[in-house]
Amino acid sequence: MSGAEDDGFAAFVAARGTSLLRVAYLACGDEREAEDLLQTALERTYRNWDRVRYDNPEPYLRRVIVNTSISRARRRAILRIIPMHTPPEPSGRETDVDLRHVLMDILRALPPRQRAVIVLRYWEDLSETQTAEILGCSTGTVKSQASKALAKLRSAIGPESMEGVIGNVHA
Repeated sequence: MSGAEDDGFAAFVAARGTSLLRVAYLACGDEREAEDLLQTALERTYRNWDRVRYDNPEPYLRRVIVNTSISRARRRAILRIIPMHTPPEPSGRETDVDLRHVLMDILRALPPRQRAVIVLRYWEDLSETQTAEILGCSTGTVKSQASKALAKLRSAIGPESMEGVIGNVHA
């Protein structure tokens, strides 16, 4: 790549890096792993920058983040069984921080595809169509994965808490 193309990539990363790191964190649930995940995604995007830069590179990079996260989760699942635990009973008076920790635990327990749909649809506020494009699936798949994931979230933390966390989400 030429110096100008390198500058374009560096400017893109400087402008969108924090947002992309948030997507990576929500996709995997661990700060260090999110940094590694983003670095891997940036390396893959840089190799294709000549092609990607003319379109909007952010959806491409989000897709790389989500796909890499799903692949890593599958490899870990094959290597070892991750014990699932029941989230703690919500106390009568939870703080936002307590609810966030409970939500992150539940989010980590979702299957990778469901977690990706929740992150892209509700944290990144993408449409079903945009989410389907990033994940390379149909909008029907996005709808069904979101429905299943939201049902698990609702049963774990209660519908009242869901309204405050994800907004006005209906089944």
